[in-house]
Amino acid sequence: MHIIKLNATDSTNTYLRNLCANQAIEDYTIVVTEHQTQGRGQMGTVWNSDKGKNLMFSLFKDLSMHDVEFPFYICMAISLAILKTFKALNIPDLYIKWPNDILSADKKICGILIENVIKNKLSYTIIGIGINVNQIEFENLPKASSLKNITGNHYNLDEILFSIINNTKYYSLLLQNEKYDTVKNEYEMRLFRKNKPSTFKDIEGNLFSGFIKGVTKYGKLQVLLEDKIVKKFDLKEITLLY
Repeated sequence: MHIIKLNATDSTNTYLRNLCANQAIEDYTIVVTEHQTQGRGQMGTVWNSDKGKNLMFSLFKDLSMHDVEFPFYICMAISLAILKTFKALNIPDLYIKWPNDILSADKKICGILIENVIKNKLSYTIIGIGINVNQIEFENLPKASSLKNITGNHYNLDEILFSIINNTKYYSLLLQNEKYDTVKNEYEMRLFRKNKPSTFKDIEGNLFSGFIKGVTKYGKLQVLLEDKIVKKFDLKEITLLY
């Protein structure tokens, strides 16, 4: 494991991706920063963070020894690795909001951005992780919270980082040993609002109701609709309102 610590950067994912383009990278190379000027989330969203209070890093994971036919298993594995870390910190009411936001109750405490690189087959992945740790205030973000807000405790950022890496190795080994059902079943057990009546919005802005039942191996969300039909939705096709 090789850790690169930066005072500030535009984006740790961008920094690591540029590094990969210019040199050979050791597995589990990590770029961590105190401040991101252009932190990114899913679908182009912006990740804002107070300097030095939160954990923002990107992880290079070599996949050459894996035979990952369905890349969404990487998303499931890293979500579970972070969840396992939070469980050990006694963070309550943990869920995964599809595809990979980590919630405590209904508050977002962690976001993940995964960028896979394919060279004939899946070669490696860059996993960007942003965790609200010791930040207290989130202006104009009513759905955001932090570990400190939830428990009242102040946390050591390095300890959380090392725990996530250890847990990532655990779930990576499960995938390497083709324990795909184990990973998928555990992920689905933690899905936010699974089997609860929920409201969704489609890309045209129409609202509809349904029950989250699970995910496909391709990462599509399975929703039971009012006509008793289970429909599969891609990330760009549907938004869960809560």
